Amino acid sequence: MSWQAFIQSQLSLRKRDFAWRKRTCIDFSTGRELHVSGEKYLNFSGNDYLGLSHHPKVVEAWQQGAALYGVGSGGSGHVTGFTQAHYDLENNLSEWLDYPRALLFISGFAANQAVITALMGQGDRILADKLSHASILEASMLSSANLRRFTHNSSLALQKLFTNPSEGKTLVVTEGVFSMDGDSAPLDDLHKLAQENHAWLMVDDAHGIGVKGREGRGSCDVYGVKPELLIVTFGKAFGLSGAAVLCDEQTADYFIQAARHLIYSTSMPPAQAVALSAALKQVRQADAARAQLNQNIAYFRKNIQLNEMRLAPSETAIQPLIVGDNDKSLQLAAFLRQNRLWGQAIRPPTVPPGSARLRITLSAAHDQQDIDRLLEVIHGFATK
Repeated sequence: MSWQAFIQSQLSLRKRDFAWRKRTCIDFSTGRELHVSGEKYLNFSGNDYLGLSHHPKVVEAWQQGAALYGVGSGGSGHVTGFTQAHYDLENNLSEWLDYPRALLFISGFAANQAVITALMGQGDRILADKLSHASILEASMLSSANLRRFTHNSSLALQKLFTNPSEGKTLVVTEGVFSMDGDSAPLDDLHKLAQENHAWLMVDDAHGIGVKGREGRGSCDVYGVKPELLIVTFGKAFGLSGAAVLCDEQTADYFIQAARHLIYSTSMPPAQAVALSAALKQVRQADAARAQLNQNIAYFRKNIQLNEMRLAPSETAIQPLIVGDNDKSLQLAAFLRQNRLWGQAIRPPTVPPGSARLRITLSAAHDQQDIDRLLEVIHGFATK
């Protein structure tokens, strides 16, 4: 098969299965609203859970950082890309989350890949939740370690995997809040099993950090556990982008020597690190916003009318409305946009076959009228 024939066949398959992906150019966003091609939409697809992406103090901090440091870092953190701004942010994060060290990465995807590929090798074993993020599963497959996936959120399934001995190191990997289902991992049970079997636990808490726990310390704080490796990202509740790995001193030193994503990637702009330190201050003070978000979640779940659709059992900002059929999920997303609401259809392979959905995300920036409008439109689609 020629290159052209291969690419054409793959594109044709995706169109046939209603799995075609396309990007939309956004004019600008206020977090709560999107402006697209001159039209305004209420946004129910973003991850800006606390509405911090446009917070005046965060925006001002980025501007001040750019005035001081410029707009780029100029190199890897191992060359010239590690500044006082990065150092301060790492220290602020480690103090907040009570870990000896924090290391910054340009994205959560990069952090997950760096940790797994640096730590895991031939003869080692990765035990990952079946619904773990693509970055986790891809990194596991790229490493030479043996990857086994346990039934989603099942400590019994994980325990069964531990009955098979392994000569190498074992890393248990899960998410705090799962990005497509919005449910939470049983971190206390998973951590206990890992400890009993001399394994390490890695938790990617991208969707829990900032919105759960004391001062937004995340899913691990809720369960009272401290995994050996905690990944936090800044593209959700923090309203920006980037990520950090929290760990002990020696492990951090090892990553600085061996994590290729740290060594060979340009670091985040120092101005971004300044803005993230400002965002962290807002996150820690955001109890009122977290309460508003939880109120919005409860109101939405109490009042939605589903008909043939199904709402996943999530108590988080991620509220998956399961449609099942790929084409119908696209029709629902299009119906929302006709009514000036922005909702994203999520289809396989991102989610399992037969579970296409509208991934609704709620924010503290939404008010009750916003949610009433969303409920009204969903009901209109379900009964048409």
